[in-house]
Amino acid sequence: MPEIRNYTLNFGPQHPAAHGVLRLVLEMDGEVIERADPHVGLLHRATEKLAESKPFNQNIGYMDRLDYVSMMANEHAYVMAIEKLLNAEVPLRAQYIRVMFDEITRILNHLMWLGTHALDIGAMTVFLYCFREREELFDMYEAVSGARMHATYYRPGGVYRDLPNEMPKYQYSKYKSRKEVDELNQARSGSLLDFIEDFTRRFPKLIEEYETLLTDNRIWKQRTVGIGVVSPDRALQLGFTGPMLRGSGIAWDLRKKQPYEVYDQMDFDIPVGVNGDCYDRYLVRIEEMRQSNRIIQQCIAWLRANPGPVMLENHKLTPPQRTDMKGDMESLIHHFKLFTEGYTLPAGEVYTAIEHPKGEFGIYLVSDGANKPYRLKIRPAGFAHLAAMNEMSQGHMLADVVAIIGTMDIVFGEVDR
Repeated sequence: MPEIRNYTLNFGPQHPAAHGVLRLVLEMDGEVIERADPHVGLLHRATEKLAESKPFNQNIGYMDRLDYVSMMANEHAYVMAIEKLLNAEVPLRAQYIRVMFDEITRILNHLMWLGTHALDIGAMTVFLYCFREREELFDMYEAVSGARMHATYYRPGGVYRDLPNEMPKYQYSKYKSRKEVDELNQARSGSLLDFIEDFTRRFPKLIEEYETLLTDNRIWKQRTVGIGVVSPDRALQLGFTGPMLRGSGIAWDLRKKQPYEVYDQMDFDIPVGVNGDCYDRYLVRIEEMRQSNRIIQQCIAWLRANPGPVMLENHKLTPPQRTDMKGDMESLIHHFKLFTEGYTLPAGEVYTAIEHPKGEFGIYLVSDGANKPYRLKIRPAGFAHLAAMNEMSQGHMLADVVAIIGTMDIVFGEVDR
């Protein structure tokens, strides 16, 4: 009797490459994949529905939890949608701060992607290197918002507050010598901008460290070169955006093609791949981190030279200063109305999209003139990429599925919104 070699295999949801919430049903001929069927919905959190029952300003916190690796980027698209419906003009300093934190978020995202992608394929050290740098980026988040991850820092009309003039410092303790603590606090002796500038000076060298470990590594290339190839035409047809599209050789980047905030003032390049395989997408994201570093440095230079307001002075939309609120009855009323009832948007519909670290992240907002959205539709970056899972993995081996999921940089919070 011939051995039957056709299997239907449940891949996940506990698999590390699937981030715990993807169930892939694989139809296999021995070790070769004939069909891959991704099942989504294990993380469904009904963000779009919940948003319809909350005032506009209370939905910003939901945005952080969509793609929980690129928190401020999600907020950005949402607050831009509100500002577009209101025709609100955001102060220039707030726009520069947003652009700077968008790029900090992009580095944060790509470090998470690089560390976990390498870990899935079997490289342990890169993961530890990446998380070393993520720690400092989280400190930047914490300095401006008070939260390490879910910041809720972008607000309609600007940002929550200006950049602080001092950084929290490490305390002396019995666990670390005085010398070690003083070294850790060296970069923290100035303002947040000084801290970010110190990071941007050191970061290009650190990217070289990641590349030393991976780029010419024989095993890494065996696992990624020629895996999950997508041609430029097919990438467009499948609705790819971001590094997935640029990895296939198409130089499409919303920061250049449909600039928002102050991206048209920035000098940076769009990295593109040649072969459209996992290895090219890796190289594209590595180069994107370098370009983000460049943009952050340009923002720092501008922010140092140009103080100014970071929030609109319209107290129907933005809260008054807390000092005013304590002594002025009108400010107290504004504050109370804003945080209980919120504000109304004119009836209409709007779509705003940003160049999220994973691709095009869009918010389609419908207002009926009330103080909460009539309908909120989120266009996640990762959903279209996951839909191509079957096509990208056909004919590959089972082990390559891990590399393909890794190269997509999928986070399920936004897929299962």
